[in-house]
Parts: sequence; C-alpha cells; structure tokens
Amino acid sequence: MNTVRALIMTGYGLNCDYETAYSFKRAGADTHCVHINQLIGVDDSSERVALDAFHILVFGGGFSWADDHGAGVLMGTKLRQHLGEDIERFIEQGKLIIGICNGFQALVNFGLLPGFEGRYRERRLALAANDSGNFVDTWVRLKINPNSACVFTKGISGIDLPIRHGEGKFYGVPDDMERLIQHSQVVAQYADPDGRPAEGKRPFNPNGSLNDIAGICDPTGRVFGLMPHPEAFNHFTNHPDWPRKREELRRAGKTVPPEEGEGIRIFRNAVEYIRGI
Repeated sequence: MNTVRALIMTGYGLNCDYETAYSFKRAGADTHCVHINQLIGVDDSSERVALDAFHILVFGGGFSWADDHGAGVLMGTKLRQHLGEDIERFIEQGKLIIGICNGFQALVNFGLLPGFEGRYRERRLALAANDSGNFVDTWVRLKINPNSACVFTKGISGIDLPIRHGEGKFYGVPDDMERLIQHSQVVAQYADPDGRPAEGKRPFNPNGSLNDIAGICDPTGRVFGLMPHPEAFNHFTNHPDWPRKREELRRAGKTVPPEEGEGIRIFRNAVEYIRGI
C-alpha cells in the first residue's frame, strides 16, 4: 500500500491537530484534519466524511467540550453514540487508532480501551485528576514494554515526551489492572531519567497513575492511548535539553542529532505497519 491516509479529528476544543497532522506527514502519511461534525453528519453546511476512506484514526489532544463533565467524557460519549458501529468496523478491518492526552481520555470513556475480549463500548478504566490537584506541564521519561503488541511503539525501549494535563492519573480496579499487566496491554510507564520505574514518585510519575501507567493498548495492539504528547516532540529542538545534548555530541566528535524529534518514531511505526498489510 503506497498511500496511508490518516484522519485527525478537530473541533470543540481540540487544539493539537496541526502538530499531529505535521507529525504524521513527516512519517509519510497523507493527513486530513476533519471536524467531528463532518464525521457524525450533523453539519449541513459540509459533506459527511466517511471513516472507511482512512487507515488511521486520531483522537488528538486539547480540551474537548472544555472537559465538561470530566476530560474526554463528552467526546467519548458523542462518538460512541454516533460512530460506535463505524469505529468497531474500522478496528475489525485491521486499521489503527491512537488517542493522545485528551484523546486517550476519550478512548477510555468511549470504551475503546481496554477493549477486553473485543468489547469496545464498555467503560472500565478512568483517567482521574492528578494527585497534586494541579495542571502539570513538563517532560517525562517513558519506559516502553518490549512484550507489548502495540504497533506504535515497536523498536522503542524508552523515550522522553512532554505532558500537559490536569486529569492524567490512570486508575482501574485491581482485577482489571492485573489483567492489563498480565496480557502486556500496559505499553508505557513513567520512569526516572535512567529508565528505572518511577514507583509512583513525583516528579517522575507526575500524576499518581497506578503502576506508573502512561499508556495502554487493546489486545490487538492496534488501538493505543497515552497521556504524553509524541506530536509535541516533532523536532529535536522541542526537547528542553537540546543545546546541551548537541554540544556533548559535538565535543565527543559524534554526529549532531537529526532535526527530526523522537516522537515521530511513534507515527512512523503506524504508517509502516499499514503499508505492510
């Protein structure tokens, strides 16, 4: 398959669409920013966009519906009501879905994650208010589970990414948490700078997430949600330590890092997966 089409949802407070579209474009995808109304067919002024025409569906970051009733609640509920069957068919066709920050919250509220036994409309998890009670805007280190089936993180063992959220504490009842761990659906966990588990300690675990969970996937590995923002690390100068790292490499006589940020790897994995099926 030569052309991989990615649909990035926009509208109602979502505000990371440009960065996400840029990142997928850098990764080789044909990107389309589409207003939610065009997907669910409630905007009479524009033609409805068919989900079947795309290979990757993106629930992006922002503050959908101003996080009224909780972050991602209204977005997840509205899409489940209007597009539940379409999105389940999208998954059955072997296509990919990623939810970033507010998009992750929407995936959980929709029920697309955890997706136990293919039940994609069953809400079982939560992303609750940060333990600090405050909005957190910083960079974190992630440890990636090598045993996960997640398509998006293949070949990545660890990565630095920025976070910016007020409701990022991952929570589930003990049985569901154990199930996620046992079936390797836990994809990304907060870690210290050396890649060791954060063990719930701030600032390495910035929100109090149980088991340091920053991202999970469904059993197929094709639906992925995470709180950190890979699209916000699309250029190496996005990283706060870029001048020091560049100088260290220069003094050691090593190659200066490429302009592309490490976050692009997540999007490129998705594009290459679709091309390979």
